[in-house]
Amino acid sequence: MSLTPALEAAFGADTVLVFGALKIELPAYTLRLLDGAGELVIGGETYRGRDDVWGSVSGIGEFSDGDATQAPHMTITFAPASDAAAVDLCSPSFQGSIVTLMVGAVNRATGAVIPDPYVLFIGELDVPTLSVAKGKRSVSVEVVSALERCFEQDEGARMNDAFHQSVHPGQLGFAFTSADPTSLPWGSTGARPTISVSAAPSATDASINQLKSAGVLR
Repeated sequence: MSLTPALEAAFGADTVLVFGALKIELPAYTLRLLDGAGELVIGGETYRGRDDVWGSVSGIGEFSDGDATQAPHMTITFAPASDAAAVDLCSPSFQGSIVTLMVGAVNRATGAVIPDPYVLFIGELDVPTLSVAKGKRSVSVEVVSALERCFEQDEGARMNDAFHQSVHPGQLGFAFTSADPTSLPWGSTGARPTISVSAAPSATDASINQLKSAGVLR
């Protein structure tokens, strides 16, 4: 994505009023925050330095471009407004919420945002970490690129009804399955032979006669 002519001209001026904006689309609420105190309207949406419910952003970690085993990611640290907000920010239901990080400029004469801020990063919330110290609490959330889905594995997958319905609610394909002959490899790559147990050997006539002579059978 390239800068618009108006934004490029603003960034090239001798003095420029720059802002950073963060948008997080939570399941039932969209969080819009600025990197400092104040209030700006960006694309018809109001962004504030502090949200009454969720608090503010206290820091943004260095952006990592990823490597062969990891997708691009960054860390955002929140200063929650309350204990309840800190707990909610760690909610599993928030995982996967879309995060947009932007940078733009403000027209000093009018106080209006120059249209179309530059989008630095688009990702999704991943793993939260709650930190508590004396008189201080914070929640650091790792934000990963959508490319993270390319690294997903089947770790934890199980061929049973509970796991199947966690992925496909209401599908009862495993509800009445009591045994599955499929050999599931574990511990190393590749298929393993199925272990079978033979039926108990039948008793021969000689063994029956020996049991009768011993008084065990009549």
